[in-house]
Amino acid sequence: MIARIWHGRVPTPKAHAYRELLNRLAIPNYRAIDGNLNVYILERADGDVTHFITLTFWRDMDSIKQFAGENAETAKYYPEDSAFLIEFEPTVLHYEIVGQAH
Repeated sequence: MIARIWHGRVPTPKAHAYRELLNRLAIPNYRAIDGNLNVYILERADGDVTHFITLTFWRDMDSIKQFAGENAETAKYYPEDSAFLIEFEPTVLHYEIVGQAH
């Protein structure tokens, strides 16, 4: 199993609307891909900026490529992101899951 981690920053006054966008658009988009095992959206306010992490879990790298394209390290953005994000981080991180509790 592989975890894919993306980070984005938005102005805090736009955080609630961005949270709604992620839940409405991004989560269904991830879940529609065969091999996506789960999605979590993390949010942390830090003064004028709010950080978002999408933490997704995938069966394998081929599943991630179905979502992200052949260059799986490249971050995927939606047209709506431009109304919220302070910057567009170019890449994401992938971690192999090597332990878990049940």
